[in-house]
Amino acid sequence: MFFKVIRFVLGNIILLVDKLTQPRPQKRSKSAQTEVLESVSNWSLYQFKACPFCVKTRRAMRRLNLPITTVDAKKDPYRQELITQGGSLKVPCLRIEKGDQVEWMYESSEIIAYLEKRFA
Repeated sequence: MFFKVIRFVLGNIILLVDKLTQPRPQKRSKSAQTEVLESVSNWSLYQFKACPFCVKTRRAMRRLNLPITTVDAKKDPYRQELITQGGSLKVPCLRIEKGDQVEWMYESSEIIAYLEKRFA
């Protein structure tokens, strides 16, 4: 019980600090932003709302102005999908669809490096 309270308090502090210090989105031309939107339309970030590594990844997505869908990996069917298709219940996890292929990318640092390389 004690640890649940601590986790709840710290999680809310993390979310508050994130909300108060959100980075500004990158500016792009309308056509460039449309291309980005088309590129990430089938992507999903599996995450836990108050996970510090997920917050770090979402901040990078906001800074890069990437409208990637976020899903709560604590809830089914996303939890089960992450386990069966992704391989483990570990967040953050970026699900990247490339035609018929699906790539599952774990580790916040790897996800951010990939996004910066592709969209910065």
